[in-house]
Amino acid sequence: MAKVADQMVEMLVNAGIKRIYAVTGDSLNEVNDAVRREGSIRWIHVRHEEAGAYAAGAEAQITGNLACCAGSSGPGHVHLINGLYDAHRSGAPVIAIASTVASFEYGTEYFQETNTIKLFDDCSHYNQVATTPKQFPRMLQGGIQAALHRKGVSVIGVPGDLTSMDAEDITTSTQNFDPVAVIRPNNADINKLAALVNQHKKITIFCGIGAADAHDEVVALSQKLNAPVAYSFRSKMDIQFNNPNEVGMTGLLGLPSAYQSMHESELLILLGTDFPYAPFMPTNCKIVQVDIKPERIGRRAKVDVGLSGSVKDTLDALLPHVEQHEDDSFLKAQLEFYAHVKENMKIYVKDTGKKENIHPEFIASLIDELATDDAIFTVDTGMSCVWGSRYINATGKRKMIGSFNHGSMANAMPQAIGAALAMPGRQVIALCGDGGLSMLMGDLATITQYNLPIKIIVFNNRSLGMVKLEMEVAGLPNWQTEMHNPDFAMVAKAMGIKGITVKDPEEARQALIEGLIYKGPALINIFTDPNALAMPPKVELAQVKGMALSMTKLMLNGRMDEVVDTIKANYKHLKDLV
Repeated sequence: MAKVADQMVEMLVNAGIKRIYAVTGDSLNEVNDAVRREGSIRWIHVRHEEAGAYAAGAEAQITGNLACCAGSSGPGHVHLINGLYDAHRSGAPVIAIASTVASFEYGTEYFQETNTIKLFDDCSHYNQVATTPKQFPRMLQGGIQAALHRKGVSVIGVPGDLTSMDAEDITTSTQNFDPVAVIRPNNADINKLAALVNQHKKITIFCGIGAADAHDEVVALSQKLNAPVAYSFRSKMDIQFNNPNEVGMTGLLGLPSAYQSMHESELLILLGTDFPYAPFMPTNCKIVQVDIKPERIGRRAKVDVGLSGSVKDTLDALLPHVEQHEDDSFLKAQLEFYAHVKENMKIYVKDTGKKENIHPEFIASLIDELATDDAIFTVDTGMSCVWGSRYINATGKRKMIGSFNHGSMANAMPQAIGAALAMPGRQVIALCGDGGLSMLMGDLATITQYNLPIKIIVFNNRSLGMVKLEMEVAGLPNWQTEMHNPDFAMVAKAMGIKGITVKDPEEARQALIEGLIYKGPALINIFTDPNALAMPPKVELAQVKGMALSMTKLMLNGRMDEVVDTIKANYKHLKDLV
């Protein structure tokens, strides 16, 4: 007679699960053994459950398929939470198996007892605990369907004693359905939108991740309207390539060109975006928002027209009703400004920096040049995100993922694990900050154990760079952001990974080539400039005042060297601000 654990594994196999990322033990042991005996699912032994949840989330985002992670009672549950939050906010379909203490110990404050319903309620679409063999398969099937179709996390709590019980047959379906519906506004709304776009001349299109599968339709609309196309970080790899009207990103990591296009337009069309940075949204133009989730319409901007539908289906219906605009003066002006912005960005690439203060822009541009056309990039939250967003370019085949909504540190390396396992033929490059890598460094051993040829680029600026910048623009002196790092290349070597350290900008190209062509995993530890400044596309006067105040406080505290280094490193930025 099959056990509940065997039934679980059979259902996961039928749902397309290839791997379970987990630390085994205690209440998970029956599941682990069922995986071993079944043979078609790989148990990926991560060193920390948070890394496993990140890896599962990355696999789901890269493939679009369901992925799985697991954690055993108590600490294993708590360790999962951060990675599951990230997966859930990224819309990644992940099923999390939370094995618990024995059901007869519930409510007794037993060793490692946790309440999984309370723990996971805020980072899941489906969150239940099965306590009988008859409940379990129905709950697991419900969780799988919720994760796939609501795009997020499902958590199934499974007591350790339940997994060893005899499975029961059920009369409900255990098949996983994946119907694809056409979702677009009604004809009246399509006609209303067409009339609106046909009567305006200065139009900008702004795309989020919801427009990722509508690249060709977005380009076609922009060419009919002679409209510049801006985009969010998450949608860059899907919208930028083969797009003659693109003007870059906006937002905290964005460029002045996208900001200007949006603010000088008469009509702004938001496609598949829940863009969170309200200060970057214009307030003096008409705004249209198209989103598959109507509850999100208007919560970030003062929207005049809100339509519900998938971007691709909506544009397919809209395009036949859109007239060809003849006046392209607005588009030309925005593209000229964008060209100027891109030329200015090259300044930081050509000036490579000095020893132990290599310009990160130079490093990011080298990575963009040397990486394959179908590389998968993962980026840590912080300054690594800045350099990745601005200097890694789309090809139509590349992918880039990060903790774009949850904004957690330490995501890049474990996400690279999931990406490398899911796409074994693709180059996977993790752009890590020294702060982020330090948090989950133990899972470098996971990379070695499974011989994953991940390339880890450490932007080692010996500080929490983004936090440092936040403090400076707020007028606060830089405090407690310094990182006293180990020798990351030596740590990598101790883990069985090729380790390279780069302190001289003249050695950077060769070191990156050596690391990227290496057949196994490699870590390139690059000493970047801790004072490299990443300014938003529009700088407020208060931020300029804050920087000046911060520099003054540093001088009063006898830290003149740091002030001089900051000014030297960012002379061009500071001159532009003045």
